[in-house]
Amino acid sequence: MYVCGPTVYSNVHLGNCRTFMSFDMMFRYFRHLGYKVRYVRNITDVGHLENDSDDGEDKIAKKAKLEQIEPMEVVQRYTVDFHNIIKQFNLLPPSIEPTATGHIVEQIEIIKEIIENGYAYVVNGSVYFDVVTFNEKFDYGKLSGRKLEDMMANTRQLTAQSEKRNPQDFALWKKAEEQHIMRWPSPWGDGFPGWHIECTVMSTKYLGRTFDIHGGGMDLKFPHHECEIAQAEASYGKAPVNYWIHTNMLTLNGKKMSKSIGNNVFPHEIFSGDTELLSKAYAPAVVRFFMMQAHYSSILDLSDDALQASEKGYHRLMDAISILEKLETGSKSDFDVQTWRQKCYDAMSDDFNTPILIAHLFDAVKHINQIKEGNEMITEVDLNLLSDTIKAFVYDVLGIAPASEAQGDSNNLDGVLNLLIDLRNEARANKDFQTSDKIRDELVSLGIQLKDGKDGTTFSLN
Repeated sequence: MYVCGPTVYSNVHLGNCRTFMSFDMMFRYFRHLGYKVRYVRNITDVGHLENDSDDGEDKIAKKAKLEQIEPMEVVQRYTVDFHNIIKQFNLLPPSIEPTATGHIVEQIEIIKEIIENGYAYVVNGSVYFDVVTFNEKFDYGKLSGRKLEDMMANTRQLTAQSEKRNPQDFALWKKAEEQHIMRWPSPWGDGFPGWHIECTVMSTKYLGRTFDIHGGGMDLKFPHHECEIAQAEASYGKAPVNYWIHTNMLTLNGKKMSKSIGNNVFPHEIFSGDTELLSKAYAPAVVRFFMMQAHYSSILDLSDDALQASEKGYHRLMDAISILEKLETGSKSDFDVQTWRQKCYDAMSDDFNTPILIAHLFDAVKHINQIKEGNEMITEVDLNLLSDTIKAFVYDVLGIAPASEAQGDSNNLDGVLNLLIDLRNEARANKDFQTSDKIRDELVSLGIQLKDGKDGTTFSLN
């Protein structure tokens, strides 16, 4: 299984987290069923062009110029952020996590093959994929259901400055202008790879020329994944993937997430509650549980009300699991555990239908509470099967952390920070401003911002 990973030029946003969480759930379920899974999720540390125009600028280089730091400092900062966030969401590490910069040689080699096969052309040190020529033998647009003729009819004509033969052609390699920071030598001159070629290279290098599953967000279906198919077919003559899986978008309060209109929230803001869009902080396990309550292919709307409802559901589920060991057994079972268990597997095997699975889990919760109240009976054998099954699906498949793990680290951090705030307030009261400023500055350097207000001092995690 190959999943398109993040382009590390900014903090990972919640929509990306939903995608990676969905594929983590699939990875977990395959492993639970006993499959040996090689899961590859890349890191794009060459900022691909913001668009495929001739004058595009890569995102990492743009960020590096803006902050006046090295591009690899940008890469390191946001790769660390990505790993920190997904660790809090309890994602398993992939089997392999390759980087685009680690595969420049392979990207150059496959571009050479595509040129030799007649499906790409070189112009002034850049290389473009020839979509029209490719479409004479293959079908460009088959994944997204688009027809090349329609695309060409609905596309503006190329400008006189464009190097491309056709508007649909896309860059395999771009010539690096003098001011471009990230650049590598190639047969066509110093440059950098286009957006799509890295995934073709890394997926087929580690999974073979034909592999089982390729995934990513719905927004990548066209053009990114369409171009991946074209590159593979142009290189070695066959489609690379048996099953394409795409996750749908995450909205916020019924609208598309957007920084420009202030309708945006980052994971760390949800964990800390440091956003006006939410009434409180929510644990990563609660957010993950919320995400799993919708099918991966459905649009999911995030709101404070939805998170509050998920938090209640999460605690209800955890409370039921916690009392399993305390239940008394009897001579018969009023709950058909075997049939219930099969329903759980049927839900997950039906295109990873997590909302149906969760409905079955809460059906079990209802029976657990009935058994606790003495209104139902269960045998020891069925209780053990119920306990093993519900824990396997909640912890191992859905990846929902237990309440102790979900709250422990957060509570410990809160306790330490509140102690430091008390020490700082004491220093300020004693007019020891050197100590109080040092505590504040040290916390800032660790990404923790203190805010002094009329109701006291609060903190937020940056």
